[in-house]
Amino acid sequence: MNERPKIKLELTTTDKTLEILGWVSILAIWILTITNYTSLPDTIPIHYNTAGKADGFGGKGNILALPLVATALFTGLTILNKFPHIFSYPVNISQDNALRQYTNATRMVRYLKFVLVFIFGLIVLQTIRNVNGQTSGLGVWFVPLTLGLIFIPLTYFMIQSFKTTKQ
Repeated sequence: MNERPKIKLELTTTDKTLEILGWVSILAIWILTITNYTSLPDTIPIHYNTAGKADGFGGKGNILALPLVATALFTGLTILNKFPHIFSYPVNISQDNALRQYTNATRMVRYLKFVLVFIFGLIVLQTIRNVNGQTSGLGVWFVPLTLGLIFIPLTYFMIQSFKTTKQ
């Protein structure tokens, strides 16, 4: 494998917006969890089936796992995003296409970071609403929404990756 170019990418307004949305979402999931923690019952739903119904229960401390995992994923992806030359690409990376490919790939990661935190935040919110009797489970919309938020943009970014090789 050839040594890929290492390029310092300048963040566009879109990139900065996605970063800010991600950090705000991390803050929001923590605030939501912490402000509601003391009012949670001792036993809460900790697992939902594909229909969005609670099918596993545990102590209320388990709700802290959601913002912890979201924060760990967000932080890990933020660090990884600083090294786009090590990513796996569907096309060969050359000096001519590196900037376009790296820009597309890092934007995809920024979007996914935000979406992952958003999804974890929805689970926290729906769990809190569930134990307060405002809803039952995540809802039938949760799985299709999650799949759509992840796979439709991934498809878009993959198409962009192939298009950038022709520019």
